[in-house]
Amino acid sequence: MQQITRLDLADAKILLDGARAKADEIGVPMCIAIVDESGNLIAFERMNGGKVTSTTIAIDKAYTAAGAKRATHEYGEVSQPGKPAYGINSAIGGRLMVVGGGLPVIADEAVVGGIGVSSGTPAQDREVAQAGIDHFVAETRG
Repeated sequence: MQQITRLDLADAKILLDGARAKADEIGVPMCIAIVDESGNLIAFERMNGGKVTSTTIAIDKAYTAAGAKRATHEYGEVSQPGKPAYGINSAIGGRLMVVGGGLPVIADEAVVGGIGVSSGTPAQDREVAQAGIDHFVAETRG
């Protein structure tokens, strides 16, 4: 039997709050998704002005980060032609994202969920996702 630690709605709110604050700070309205360790959506926010097309992208970034237990930008680097994971972006019905902005959420050395952000550049999306995680760590461990 396994014991699984996973994010809950209160945790998701903390992640959303941190990400939203960074998005406000940089002036880019974002779509922000939080999933549990299995990639199931817990919470989602499309900020006023967040791109409609970014809704699914943010959710899939979070799904990829949690399910694969790694940042989406790491797949971007190894999924280029001639690299070891070339073509992986077509995996899982096209849900596996290879663009920056999806990060696993880790607690007690285990992936407990993921955060996915979309509407800015990949660097902005990644910065906002990291701010969500940083806020979560500060609130839950500080």
